Amino acid sequence: MYKKKTVWNYSFVFTRFFRKRKLDTANNLQRQFIGQYKRGQISMRILIYGAGVIGSLYAALFAEAGYDTSIYARGKRLEALRNNGLQYKKNQEVIKAEVRILGELPNDDIYDFVLLTVRENQLYEALTELKNNKSNTIVTMINSLDSYNKWEDIVGKGRILPAFPGAGGSINDDGILDAALTPRLIQPTTFAEISGNKSERTKQFSEILRHAHIPYQKVTDMHLWQLCHLAMVVPIADAYYESDDPEKVEKEWKIMRKTAERLKRNFNFLRKQKGKLSPWKMNIFRFLPLSFLTIMLAVTFESSFGDKFMY
Repeated sequence: MYKKKTVWNYSFVFTRFFRKRKLDTANNLQRQFIGQYKRGQISMRILIYGAGVIGSLYAALFAEAGYDTSIYARGKRLEALRNNGLQYKKNQEVIKAEVRILGELPNDDIYDFVLLTVRENQLYEALTELKNNKSNTIVTMINSLDSYNKWEDIVGKGRILPAFPGAGGSINDDGILDAALTPRLIQPTTFAEISGNKSERTKQFSEILRHAHIPYQKVTDMHLWQLCHLAMVVPIADAYYESDDPEKVEKEWKIMRKTAERLKRNFNFLRKQKGKLSPWKMNIFRFLPLSFLTIMLAVTFESSFGDKFMY
C-alpha cells in the first residue's frame, strides 16, 4: 500500500516563517516563502540514476518526504522494479515507494537534481548518457580520485556537484531493500561545489536533505574529503580480502593490527601532503595509540554497524 505524501499546513508554516524572518513588506515575505517552498518541497523533481542499495534508499526517502522522485535502472533490477515497484523495509514492514521507474531518459526530461549513484566503473558510461539531458545539476555520489574537470569535460562545466552518500545495506533475493542511513556522527551525506564556495544549489540541496531527514554536511574541499575517505576504506576493505573467513575477520589479530598500521600510515601521509584532514575527526587515526586503535577496529568489525555498513 502506498504511503501518503506529506501535506503542509500553509497557515502554520507561514506563521513560523514570519516569526523567524524580518522582511520589509508582506509581499516580499510571501514571495520569499513561496519561492523557498517551491525549491525545497513537493515541486522539486529528483532523479536517482542507479537503482542499487544507495540509489534505492535515497529514492525511497525522497518519495517519503513528498518529492517528485524517479529512479533509473537497467537489466534485472529494472525488470524487478517494474514488476514489484521499489519495495523497502521500514520498522519491520515492507513498503512500496511512490516513485516512477525509468528504463530510458529522454533529453528533455528535466530534473532539479540528478543523483548519480552508480559504481565507479559505471561512472563514465553514465555521464555520457546524461550529457545531452537538459537537467542542470548532477550530484555525483561516487568516491573517485579522478579530476572533476574530466567529468565536466563530458557533461559541461558547472553541472557537477560532487558528493558522497552516508548509507549502507543490501537488496535481498526478492528485490526488497534493507538499508539505513549511516549515523550522523560517522558519515553524513557530504557535498560541496568544486570551487568550495557556497551557492544557491547547495542551499537547495541542503533543504531537500533536511526535509527528507537525511543527515548531511557541506565541506569546502570535496576532493580532500574523498581522499581521506579512501584512506580509511581501502585498509578496511583489504582486511576483508586478506581474511580466510571475512565474516569473522575481527578474530584475526594480525590483520587487525596491520589494518591499524595502514590507517595510521595513510592519514599521516595525507596530513603531511595536504596540511590538514577532512573532516578533522579523521585525525583520530593519527593520534590513537596503535594497540588501542587495533582493539577499536576489532570491536567495530564485530559490531552490527560493521556488518551493515562495512562488510
